[in-house]
Amino acid sequence: MRRWNGWGDAAVSHPLPESAAAVLAERIGPGTPPRDASLAEVLASVPASRLPPHPLVSTEPEVRLRHARGQSFPDLIVMRSGRVPAFPDGVALPRDAEEVRTLFAYARDAGARLIPFGGGTSVVGHVNVAPGDAPILTVSLERLQQLHSLSEEDRLATFGAGVSGPHLEDALRARGYTLGHFPQSFELSTLGGWIVTRSRGQQSLGYGRIENLFAGGRLEAPAGSVVLPSFPASATGPDLREFVLGSEGRLGILTEATVRISPRPEREEFHALFFPDWERARTAVRELVQSGTPLSMLRLSTPQETAINLALSGHPRMVGLLSGALSLRGVGSDGCMLVLGVSGSRRTVEFAERTALGLAGRHGAVRMPLLGQKWLKGRFRAPYLRNAAWERGWGVDTVETATSWSNVPRLLAAVEDALRGALADQGERALVFTHLSHVYATGSNLYTTFIFRLGKDAEETHARWLALKTAASRAMVAHGGTISHQHGVGTDHRPWVEAEKGALGLSAIRQMLGAFDPSGLLNPGKLV
Repeated sequence: MRRWNGWGDAAVSHPLPESAAAVLAERIGPGTPPRDASLAEVLASVPASRLPPHPLVSTEPEVRLRHARGQSFPDLIVMRSGRVPAFPDGVALPRDAEEVRTLFAYARDAGARLIPFGGGTSVVGHVNVAPGDAPILTVSLERLQQLHSLSEEDRLATFGAGVSGPHLEDALRARGYTLGHFPQSFELSTLGGWIVTRSRGQQSLGYGRIENLFAGGRLEAPAGSVVLPSFPASATGPDLREFVLGSEGRLGILTEATVRISPRPEREEFHALFFPDWERARTAVRELVQSGTPLSMLRLSTPQETAINLALSGHPRMVGLLSGALSLRGVGSDGCMLVLGVSGSRRTVEFAERTALGLAGRHGAVRMPLLGQKWLKGRFRAPYLRNAAWERGWGVDTVETATSWSNVPRLLAAVEDALRGALADQGERALVFTHLSHVYATGSNLYTTFIFRLGKDAEETHARWLALKTAASRAMVAHGGTISHQHGVGTDHRPWVEAEKGALGLSAIRQMLGAFDPSGLLNPGKLV
């Protein structure tokens, strides 16, 4: 059963180690565990539905509660405090495109608005219900998850857009294939959600970003149905797939998607390397990606993140032994950890390992056996740690951006400085650290984590988060970064979209949305 007020399976938890709690208390101050509202208390606040009865629509209070919010930090505040400002009036679970079209007609007749809902893992407000006069119908796609077809000759597979990451990979694995798309939210997020938010997988360096993997599909829009053929290439005007990518449920509901698949790798290896300093580490990663070496992943932590992650690991004795071993080999307190992934045939992996480890070694890298596999084992664990931190009185959130290689140092400093100073007027501190997890020949993303103390109540905690988020967003826009590299826009990034798209670009997007959804039926308040 999914946790109703936090991340993941309710039966799974990863407690915060006492040594990690001690580090946080020392760096930013002791946390005060908040009082969380109970499920019964929140269910008692669910109002009566404003929707007329319909066989496809559930108005049960718990179903509506579980579809009211996503997984952003403000969502965590709302659900944990029990102060949910609005709920969907009903939740529908269509089984096919025809039922989706039926729901459009039902919503029009009821004067309702629709919110498409995949895995509910959005961290920027995509699925949130805002207070308003119109009833809200959330349309869950969880029943649209079948594998419809798989062509080994074409290396194309078509799924219902509501298929989750694990179910998708299980279906492909049985036939000897993989999509290779593994975002942090992999366990719960869906194929359709990846497409309409332009998601990035941890191994996108090797398998490709979702826009490379999305070959076609079917979109049900209020204005009609759109079939997106899976051509290998086409010069027939603008590519309608690009309209769907990043559309965030504003154009229509993606009911099925065809994706480009790859044979499962014959061999896959993950290595942990430590560089003596940031400059040599960043240079090595840039040279590796620009060399075209067939790697599936490069994930580089700054010295601050490397040190903090080791300190928060909960294994102080092992960290001490590791630090001693690294020091003997020339890596001290400024060391940076790189996780390097290689996937493919044995011959490809051997070539890539030899090339990559050789280049990294010329920049002073030291390989530490077993740590790469340890990272792989815990690759989807981080969101659970946010639950554990909250329960001890600390908030954890992230911001992410991307820029050119030449601008990485400037943007990195600007974002981290903005976050560290955002709560100074309140006498509070934030613990801030960054890694590069998606690299390109021309630049890289920056993925920054910040940890801060929760306030005395939900309002103060939200105010602290908002100060941090606003400071980081302003720094991104002012210093040449995109407002979102992989999480989309939703509501949280809307104030910053025009700075990137321009007034004319924003106007063009609005007109396109109007062509597909003339009456504004879908996902109000999101994207633009």
